[in-house]
Amino acid sequence: MEFNKVLENVTTYEAGKPIELVVREYGVDPKDIVKLASNENPYGTSPKVTAKIQELAKNMFIYPDDSMYELKEGLANKFDVLSDNVIIGSGSDQILEYCVHAKCNENSKILMAKTTFAMYEIYGKQTGSKIIKTESDTHNLEQFSALYKEHGADVIFLCLPNNPLGECLDKKDVYEFLETIDKETLVVVDGAYQEYASYKDEAKAINPKDLIISFPNCIYLGTFSKAYALGGMRVGFGIANNEIIKNLYKLRAPFNITTLSLAAAIEALNDEEFVQDCIAKNFEEMTRYEEYAKSKGFDYIDSYTNFITLKFGELYNSKAVAQELLQRGVIVRDLTGYGVNAIRVTIGSNEQNTKVFSVLDEVLEKLK
Repeated sequence: MEFNKVLENVTTYEAGKPIELVVREYGVDPKDIVKLASNENPYGTSPKVTAKIQELAKNMFIYPDDSMYELKEGLANKFDVLSDNVIIGSGSDQILEYCVHAKCNENSKILMAKTTFAMYEIYGKQTGSKIIKTESDTHNLEQFSALYKEHGADVIFLCLPNNPLGECLDKKDVYEFLETIDKETLVVVDGAYQEYASYKDEAKAINPKDLIISFPNCIYLGTFSKAYALGGMRVGFGIANNEIIKNLYKLRAPFNITTLSLAAAIEALNDEEFVQDCIAKNFEEMTRYEEYAKSKGFDYIDSYTNFITLKFGELYNSKAVAQELLQRGVIVRDLTGYGVNAIRVTIGSNEQNTKVFSVLDEVLEKLK
């Protein structure tokens, strides 16, 4: 059977390993597994969300409100935009897909950082677009500008903060870069971790309303999977001017999130106290990883997210470290596939992180 030729160059996205796989392959007791590979919120879901889901579970047979009126109104109020400026997706990556398919074909070009969210490239290659990357792993706007002047681009992806590395550009520098971009180029500002970045450093904060007013060719993406602790519910959103939103809607299937996902997101949006508490704990625990890395003599990337990238340099092989951790029930993300000798570790709870340091001590001693 023949398939679309562009698929020959598309790699399959590799998600973080699930707990069930570690149980099956390594015989580790599920209660002893620490899963810190997918940047989930380690503090669970807001109790208010859990109560709402239990209340509405009896309605699972009913399709959700496809207008998503209440959630869109909630986001519009939060960000001081119109509900017509909002689109909801099954995770923000679904909206990434809409953006690429709305703008790109086999003659298109997409510009991104060398090491960033893998789905940008995957969605781009699905359309046959040419992928252009910076030489720098992290976001280097001088390189972005040089490549844009040389090649142009139909879509530019800016991951702020960047996944999987964790660094984040200052808003001032981003805006200076956006001033140089042609209005026919769609710029996707992926703010999946913006709640964390803006908490840690106001200079990193991107305000969606200000962004889309200042730059009508931009779309801001957010998610409920990280700070709002709804990774299993798959709800994301995009905020852009009405022309962009109307065209993205042409790609949206009906009922693209579930009845329970919709209810969970609405409730999560109303529990800001829970979100802020989770973020505060995240950065308290992150300092432990920074101190640990310093004590062991390897580097880390200053992170504005809910994960940290530990760079081993010449000291250790990240693939070996990740595999040894996995066999002991600690699931992290090896970044070898991105060409980086490092592991990405989601910042867990105090108890989880204490176990990580203990197991990592054992692993590093073995791999000396």
